[in-house]
Amino acid sequence: MSGLTYETVARFAQQAGLIYFGLIFLAGVVYALWPSKKAEFQHAARMPLDDEEML
Repeated sequence: MSGLTYETVARFAQQAGLIYFGLIFLAGVVYALWPSKKAEFQHAARMPLDDEEML
């Protein structure tokens, strides 16, 4: 019998997916907390409060 069973493939897919999405999450956190992005995020946070309309 082959060592490549449904359970083996399913376990690999679950572990690989967990690692993949964990890395994507960490990349998003690093991007959001990167010091050079602070001004950009502060500007974006204040945009709804600006009185000027941007059309």
